Amino acid sequence: MCRHLGYLGPPVPLRSLLFDPPHSLATQAWAPRDMRGGGTINADGFGAGWWPPGAEAPVRHRSAMPIWTDTTLPVLAGVTSSGAVLAAIRSATVGMPVVETAAAPFTDGRWLFSHNGVIRGWPSAVAALARDLPVDDLLTLDAPTDSAILWALVRGRLRSGQSAAKAVAGVVTDLVDVAPGSRLNLLLTDGRQMVATTVGHSLSVRPGRDSTLISSEPLDTSAAWQAVPDHRLVTATATEVEIIPLLST
Repeated sequence: MCRHLGYLGPPVPLRSLLFDPPHSLATQAWAPRDMRGGGTINADGFGAGWWPPGAEAPVRHRSAMPIWTDTTLPVLAGVTSSGAVLAAIRSATVGMPVVETAAAPFTDGRWLFSHNGVIRGWPSAVAALARDLPVDDLLTLDAPTDSAILWALVRGRLRSGQSAAKAVAGVVTDLVDVAPGSRLNLLLTDGRQMVATTVGHSLSVRPGRDSTLISSEPLDTSAAWQAVPDHRLVTATATEVEIIPLLST
């Protein structure tokens, strides 16, 4: 269910992440290798967010269509470069709407967020956690989906002053308790740091000397890719990566 990636480092063309690699995000849309029981293709929308040079907030492009149907995106991605990117392709859970606003990344201010997975027992399983959110946040969700409510929960913790790592880890551990069997691979970035989790889904990291790439599946055959074990929290900058058990946060 869904695939996503995050990049921090020297500016690169978006095309080098979305289209050019042999197993690019666009290829994963129709030929994913590790869906873990959640669908067969990722054809229910896509999105990309990136920081233009010197910008404090990201630019975002989303669509409810399969990424391979957008004929202008490869051209746009070829002439647009950024040193901070979050992109995602969507495989909608049965019963959830296929609309542009349901596609990641979700955003607020400087943040971009994506969820790869499903909340089991939706929506009743998450009702008690959502009860503490401001009514305004619930009334203005991007879409009536598990991913959108996950973003609202993470955003609420960020607004309360929690660090990105604690906000993401706290939401995931709460959901593991109330919705066992959920797949909760989250990815959050503010253009300077990335935070990701693995619960029930695949994730790999490719650290470099001056860049870090996190992706649901490796984009190429480079030996630098490292598979992230399940139930882990990944925190990264362009030059540093730390992977720890979720329960140690």
